[in-house]
Amino acid sequence: MPRSIRPDAVLVQAVIAGALSFAHLHDLAAAAGQSGWKAWAYPVSVDLLLVAAWRRLRAGRDRSSWTWFAIALAASLGANVATAGLLDLGHVPAWLRILVAGWPALAFLGGTLLVHAPALASPEQRPDEDDEEPAAPEVEMHRTDTPDPQPASETVPELTPAPPKPPADTPAVPPALLNHARSIADAHRSATGEQITTETLSARLGLPAPTCQAIAAQLQLT
Repeated sequence: MPRSIRPDAVLVQAVIAGALSFAHLHDLAAAAGQSGWKAWAYPVSVDLLLVAAWRRLRAGRDRSSWTWFAIALAASLGANVATAGLLDLGHVPAWLRILVAGWPALAFLGGTLLVHAPALASPEQRPDEDDEEPAAPEVEMHRTDTPDPQPASETVPELTPAPPKPPADTPAVPPALLNHARSIADAHRSATGEQITTETLSARLGLPAPTCQAIAAQLQLT
């Protein structure tokens, strides 16, 4: 079922306003000496510049769009006011003829700047100035294989030489007597700084010579 066409009041009003403004611009251009098709080209030029500036404003607000929109709007409103009886169209002043004659170049400049100007990025597409380039992610290297442990150097403890065994015919010395003789030898070394001799140890112990010799042999005395 075809949809019914309902008239839109705003659209009708726009058509009426556009037609009246178009006619006023044509009458003013014709009064300023632009005859024939040239008088009809002026209102087209003004309206195209007005539409281009408006579309530029819709895309993104900038100062140049407002400037050309104001220039086109002033030309349209000026033509409407001038043809309302305030200006004698039979005797148009020279400054108005100059404005009408120079309008094509001005409209061409404005249209070119509006059409070929770089498009403004929307707020969602504008990158933040404070944002910096993301740094490269740090990669942590982990070894999956376990390194072979270094073999520990085997330290062989130094073996202290065993005391020489006394001869078979040497009498046995009791441990307590041997410790007593060792303390005497240590005290003598601390006092004199020299090792005690066998004769001195024998004199200090007061024991028979074989026993003292056995003690000296175990203490490695000279």
